[in-house]
Amino acid sequence: MVTNGTQVIAKKQYIFEEGQPFRSSHASTVAVLPSGEVVAAWFAGKHEKSSDVAIWMSRRVNGIWSDPYKAADEEGIAHWNPVLYAHGSSLMLFYKVGHEITDWATYVSSSEDGGLTWEQPRELVPGDVGGRGPVRNKPIALPDGTLLAPASVERHDPAAEGKQIWEAFVDISQDNGKTWARSELVPMDLASYVGTDHWFAKGLIQPTLWSSGGEHVHMLLRSTEGWIFRSDSEDNGRTWCLAYRTSLPNNNSGIDATLMDNGKLALVFNPVAGYATDSPRTPLVVRFSADNGMTWVDEFVLEHEPGEYSYPAIVSKGNELYITYTWNRDRIAFWTLTVE
Repeated sequence: MVTNGTQVIAKKQYIFEEGQPFRSSHASTVAVLPSGEVVAAWFAGKHEKSSDVAIWMSRRVNGIWSDPYKAADEEGIAHWNPVLYAHGSSLMLFYKVGHEITDWATYVSSSEDGGLTWEQPRELVPGDVGGRGPVRNKPIALPDGTLLAPASVERHDPAAEGKQIWEAFVDISQDNGKTWARSELVPMDLASYVGTDHWFAKGLIQPTLWSSGGEHVHMLLRSTEGWIFRSDSEDNGRTWCLAYRTSLPNNNSGIDATLMDNGKLALVFNPVAGYATDSPRTPLVVRFSADNGMTWVDEFVLEHEPGEYSYPAIVSKGNELYITYTWNRDRIAFWTLTVE
């Protein structure tokens, strides 16, 4: 369904069917290669946090997805949140490794053949604990070549036993991803946040980024507060304004956005309010904005039945959108939307 005049031609596929060598799959990522081929990755194993969870991927050639194959697998430790990013002729793969989120280390690898083979992974920031670089959503490139990676950490709250504070920032690279420097944290009015009244954490994580020109960069964020939050930067992501609530509900689940060539933003998310991760993760929709994310009017529904349709990823090329997401933890769904 589309409203207010935006017309969409849509096609849905599943990247793989049943009978795979893993029981559960989650947290997909998608990228478009210069050739027009589409690649996707996700983490999969017995269940989230299981020591057999690895990074798997597939390539879509001539409209057909390849059999899934492993892109990263360090034996005996869980892998998390892959992020694919097509950068020039290279395909970059970022991912997390660790038994617990608070102990994450971030690794990165590159491929020169569209993900068929990968170089030896390396730590993105040697010695880091907690996670650097893109935490779930893709980086963006500024006109001068600077890379901005949407990042966040989940840390223990020293003032409240058993509770966590979630904090977002941006990792910045000016040498094509060789080294990274953290921005300032996104300011939050934590005293007004009620997440820990309902759950074990409060704060903002997993930002998604876009640039509106000049030195203006913007982010939308997953929150523990029942709403998507936003923050804006006027210095290419080095500092950020106080995060503020938008009119978009959030169920403490992942979101992602992309800036299309026509200037419209496309946001994929669950339009459901909730504080904890057991909040409903259906329906799943795409909404469009023509005013830099201030209002969101047109909507296309991807899923509306009971179930879990979560952690979407979205990229654009021309007037086409490519979307992947978790489909009941059994499969990864894929959509192509042609926006007219």
